[in-house]
Amino acid sequence: MTDAWIFPDWPAPRSVHAAITTRDGPGVSQSPFGRFNLGLRSGEDGAVVHSNRSALRQSLALPAEPRWLKQVHGTVVADLGPLPSPVEPEADAAVSHLPGTVLAILTADCLPVLFCADDGSVIGAAHAGWRGLAAGVLEETIDDMQRPPGNVLAWLGPCIGGPSYEVGEEVRKAFLHHHPAAESAFTPTRPGHWLCDLALLARQRLEAAGVLRIYGGGFDTRGDARFYSYRREGARSGRFASLIWLEP
Repeated sequence: MTDAWIFPDWPAPRSVHAAITTRDGPGVSQSPFGRFNLGLRSGEDGAVVHSNRSALRQSLALPAEPRWLKQVHGTVVADLGPLPSPVEPEADAAVSHLPGTVLAILTADCLPVLFCADDGSVIGAAHAGWRGLAAGVLEETIDDMQRPPGNVLAWLGPCIGGPSYEVGEEVRKAFLHHHPAAESAFTPTRPGHWLCDLALLARQRLEAAGVLRIYGGGFDTRGDARFYSYRREGARSGRFASLIWLEP
């Protein structure tokens, strides 16, 4: 780990590479975006964001331009190769079997989850806000990897921590309706409100799907100034990226 990057500590195959950016990366964003905002839909000038994305590729020596997504808090999974398309796919997860493809998820409190097969044959990445998580975006990603869940590794990236994430009845009901065990991820605060442990909910969903090798977690984007946080900074929050790629 450095000030600019976080590199997942997980037993992924040597052909699988992953990195998470922070706001302290080699960018040129100005206040209130810090230095390294990578989100084109955050309100910052597009030329600045594109400059940051160019610095990202150069600094990490990425084999190709990351395959950015138009994330909409859904469950669609895009199957991608290394060549960019004129329009970003509207999806909240992606998988790839092709070396040189860089999958990218942008977040600022939602949970990024990285996946790989234990033989290095396929990778995946998912954007799991509470809506997508409750609707099954992680399960859809696992299905699209086309590998037995027992052969899949998952890494939970930086997201808002349970002590920082108060939600209402709508969120709690969305999880308990299908998974009563999700009750353990909610701590009551005031009438009709709970603290929500998003990472724990993700672990429960992954384990129920058969993915038992789960790593990462332990972050809190709202409390950790290295990360952008919508809850802390509001609509002018930037976005950081979680990246995974197969060695060319």
